[in-house]
Amino acid sequence: MAIDLMGKTALITGASSGIGVELAKAFARRGANLVVVARRKDRLDAVAAQIRAESPVEVAVVAQDLSTPNSAAELEAKLRATRTQVDVLINNAGFGTHGRFVNEDRYRVRDEISLNVSALVDLTAAFLPGMVARDFGVVVNVASTASFQPVPGMAVYAATKAFVRSFTAALWGEIETPNVRVFAVNPGATESEFFDVAGGKPSGPMARTVDVVTAVMRQIDARRSQPSVVVGGRNAFMSWMSARLPAKSVIRVAGKMFLPPSQ
Repeated sequence: MAIDLMGKTALITGASSGIGVELAKAFARRGANLVVVARRKDRLDAVAAQIRAESPVEVAVVAQDLSTPNSAAELEAKLRATRTQVDVLINNAGFGTHGRFVNEDRYRVRDEISLNVSALVDLTAAFLPGMVARDFGVVVNVASTASFQPVPGMAVYAATKAFVRSFTAALWGEIETPNVRVFAVNPGATESEFFDVAGGKPSGPMARTVDVVTAVMRQIDARRSQPSVVVGGRNAFMSWMSARLPAKSVIRVAGKMFLPPSQ
């Protein structure tokens, strides 16, 4: 049975492109008001205008770089100032870097960890307690199939997503009410700006953003919650195999797929 999202408010980070945009549209179609967050205000304004034209919901735009120190707390303060109650939190913002770690820009890596991990945890800490107190809410943390094994060539990204999946699973184990859903969604390579930002390219075909949205909505409406869901049957099988094969073999295979040549 689909849960009633009419009139609820969904906060979606990374909402200026890719998965974030499609999730925003999906929640709007369910009658949820939106707070869309990303760095690029012009892109957010365009997304908001399109959603308002298609769905009779309220869309608030917040242009903010969540990789900067204290940015999650600043976002929380802005929403409290407008008395915005967050019923659904979608921690979608994140990016990856591609290359051998010894050649990485350490400051960009720092921002990667800040956005993928610190902001996600801080926003969850800001809004999950209220959901528990009201006995209603949803937290969706976007992880990745990269979370299931170390990935040479994307070492930091895979590690951040492993953190996201582990952290979310632990929260799932702590929440005692069925009316608050907390889970991680694990897409593989998906049509988005991810590889434009990270560099490199996927080794196979990319999934559609709509596939990720479908997996999220199905899990929100499921009779029994799960701590983590993998998008796509092939990805689910590969993730299952990663836990059963020798670690050295898994790492070497991942390295062949993503590790750039030595310079």
